[in-house]
Formats: sequence, C-alpha cells, structure tokens
Amino acid sequence: MAFGKTIKIFLIDGDPNGRMSCEISNWTGKAYKVPRIKVKDCFDRIDLNTTGVYLLFGKNEENEDLVYIGEAENVLVRINQHLSTKDFWKEAIVFISKDDNLNKAHIKYLENRLHNIGTLTKRYLIENSCIPTLSSISESDRAEMEEFLENIKIIVNTLGHKVFEDKRETSKSVLPKELLFLKATRGCNSTGEQTSEGFLVLKGSKIADSVTTSMSSSIKKFRENLIFKNVITDFEFNEDFIFSSPSFAATLVMGRSANGLTEWKTIDGRILKSLENS
Repeated sequence: MAFGKTIKIFLIDGDPNGRMSCEISNWTGKAYKVPRIKVKDCFDRIDLNTTGVYLLFGKNEENEDLVYIGEAENVLVRINQHLSTKDFWKEAIVFISKDDNLNKAHIKYLENRLHNIGTLTKRYLIENSCIPTLSSISESDRAEMEEFLENIKIIVNTLGHKVFEDKRETSKSVLPKELLFLKATRGCNSTGEQTSEGFLVLKGSKIADSVTTSMSSSIKKFRENLIFKNVITDFEFNEDFIFSSPSFAATLVMGRSANGLTEWKTIDGRILKSLENS
C-alpha cells in the first residue's frame, strides 16, 4: 500500500528556474537540483562538498532524453569537472546525506542500482560508458540504501524526470486497471492501458504488417522510426511504449486512420470511450 509523502522544495535563488533543494519528511537524505549555468554559484552550499550520487540530464541532437549517473566523494568538485568534459547536460540532481552517513560503498551501491533501473525502464539513453560496479555492503546497509533509493526515485520524478519510473502503472493504482485489446486484419493484435502519461502499448503487441493510404505521413514516419530503433521488430513491440493518445496508438498499430476511443476494447467488448464516461 502506498502512503502519502511531504516534499519540501526550497528555491535557493527565489527563482523556479534556478537552484533548489528538496527534502522528504523524516528522511536523512537531501537533494539539490542545479542548472548547469548555476553550478559555479554553489560555493555557498557547503554540504555539496561531501559524498553523494548525482544525475546529469540533457538531450541529444534527435531530442532524445539523456542521463549520466555518477558518484563522488565530493560531488560539487566532480560536477564542476563535468562542465569541461561533458557538454550534453543542462541540469544536475545531486543526492547527499544530511547526517554524513553515506560512505564510498553506499554511493557505489546506489550508482549501480540507479544505472540498472534506468536501463530497464528504457526511458532515457544512459550516457555512462560502462556499468558501475556493485559494491558489497552488509544486509542492514543494503536495506537502508534500498529505502534511500526509493526516495531518490520519488524526488527525481517530482522534479520532472521519469527516468526510473516503470511505464506500467497497474501495480500503483488504487483500483485495478482494465487492459484494452485491439485485433484487426493484417496481423494486428495489441494490448494496452491508459496511464497518467498517455496510452501505453504493451511489449509483445503485434502491429499490422502494412499501412493504408489513410494513414498520415507523420505517423508513417514515426512508425518507421520505431522500427529503425528496434522498438518494433518483425511487427512486434520489443518494449512497452507510451503514445500521446489512444488514437495515435490505434492508428500506428492498425496501419490506418483510427479512433482509439472506439477501437480499444476490454476483454468483454466495452470500448474505451464507455469506460471513460462511466
């Protein structure tokens, strides 16, 4: 069962686009969100000269989300070094401990876990050139770091990056979600669900093996791009994929113009439109 949490966000410079600190009630951790252009101003943040993990966020030339995951015994020094070694990033999110309770083994453990989770979610391209080493820590320390990790994920998501969030929200819902199905000609056989981000088509879904003239050129290009990136192979989704709307998903899956509110149906035949109006 999920419980409510209180997050305190402080605008250090009084600017919503500037530096901010974030804390969760009854948590010994603390986060800083720092725009790249404000890193040099952080000499006034004494607690950043300590052990922690950090994330560098940016985009590539194709406008795809990028993240670099790192750790350091002095995170402020390390991030300043990245100003001259990595040019893709526009902001950093740093996690430290308010009671100086994070040691080198802890942050190596967190770095590895964050890298693995980010790889599994497939939301951002990870800029690390190699997989961080998983440090060996005691069972009690591992339990503490897993709790620390959960709060990292909450804050990163709250600050606008879903890099560690599973695309499927079924397990988090108070009420069970209805799976929706779409079967049609030309091999189309897909499963999806509504999420807070859009319409999710599930891994293993089959799309039509051809497209019709009624399909828009922009969606055709998008479809070709998914195939090029191996999101779709042999007309099958290799991973969960979020579309901006049910109709966008239905059109791409069916290979023709389609109304997602009527094409996506529950196992007992109810259309998505009726679910939303009930």
